[in-house]
Amino acid sequence: MGRAVAVFDWDGVVIDSARAHELSWKELAAQERLPLPPDHFVRGFGKRNDFIITEILGWSRDPAEVRRLADRKEALYREHARRGHAAGTGEIRLLPGVMELTAGLRRLGVPCVIGTSTPRANLLLSFELFPGLGDGFAGAVACQDVTKGKPDPEVFLKACALAGGDPASSFVFEDSLSGLQAGLSGGFVTVALATTNRPEALAAQKPHRIVKDLSEVDPAWLVRGLPC
Repeated sequence: MGRAVAVFDWDGVVIDSARAHELSWKELAAQERLPLPPDHFVRGFGKRNDFIITEILGWSRDPAEVRRLADRKEALYREHARRGHAAGTGEIRLLPGVMELTAGLRRLGVPCVIGTSTPRANLLLSFELFPGLGDGFAGAVACQDVTKGKPDPEVFLKACALAGGDPASSFVFEDSLSGLQAGLSGGFVTVALATTNRPEALAAQKPHRIVKDLSEVDPAWLVRGLPC
C-alpha cells in the first residue's frame, strides 16, 4: 500500500458557504438581467461555474463571456463572505471538526490537502477569515488547476499527488453527489458528509462511510485503514 493522504473538498466540508454563494448567484442574475431557475443552486452543488453557466443556467456558451460571468460571481461571493463574516450573519462559517481532524491527522503522519471546484482566491479568503485554518493543509488544487470538473476525479487525483499519496490508500471527504462519484471513481476511500444532502441521497452513491460532519471522523480509524 502507498502513502495515505486525506483529500478535503472545501465548500460544505470545511466551510459552510452556501448562503454567500446563493446570494452571489442571485445578485449576478439581477445585475445581468438573466433568468435564474428556482432549483439551480441544488443542481449546481459541487459543479464548476463554467458547467453551471452553460449547462444549468444556459446563460452563454461563449468562453470569454462564461469566464467573465464566473469571475464576477466569485467576486460577489467574496464580498458577501467578507461582509457577512464581519457582521456575524453566518453567511460563511467554519464547519465542526475541521481543526481537530486536520491536527489529529498531521500528528499521525497523514498529510491533508484540498481538492475543490472553488477558485484559489476563495481559499485564501477563508484562510484570512479563519486564522490557523490554512496551517492544517499541505497544499491545494483549485478550479484553475484542472480541466475537468466533478464527477471526473482529476481534482482529487492531483490533490493526492501533491503530497505523494496513493489513491488506493487515501481518503476523500465530500458533501456533493458529483464529488462522491469523483472520489469513488478515483479509487479513494470516500467519506460522505451530510451537510448539504440528506443521508439517503448520499447512501445511493455508495460511499464507504456517511457522517454528519468532520467532528464524527476519528483520525485513528483512517490510519488503521478501516473505512467502515
